[in-house]
Amino acid sequence: MKSNSSAPVKRDDLIQIRASAATKAMLNLAAALRGQKLSEFMLESARTRAEETILDQRLITLDDEAYSAFLAMLDAPAKPDKAVRTRMSRKPAWER
Repeated sequence: MKSNSSAPVKRDDLIQIRASAATKAMLNLAAALRGQKLSEFMLESARTRAEETILDQRLITLDDEAYSAFLAMLDAPAKPDKAVRTRMSRKPAWER
């Protein structure tokens, strides 16, 4: 979805949104942490989320054999190894 052209893109459409003071403060903090202006951060974040949403709507088709193999993998997931079990048993950073 990103433009491959090196020509400057004209930005003449305006997007306006309202947000609570707390949300704006959080967005400002996140933008500052990334070294971006608030508008740059919001536009980049919204565009990334839009691209993900559009890509999530892709239809993938499989022939009967591939579909059966796919279902078999879903029915018999790999067992987590010791490293994964250790990681999953740790307390999340936001709870420390």
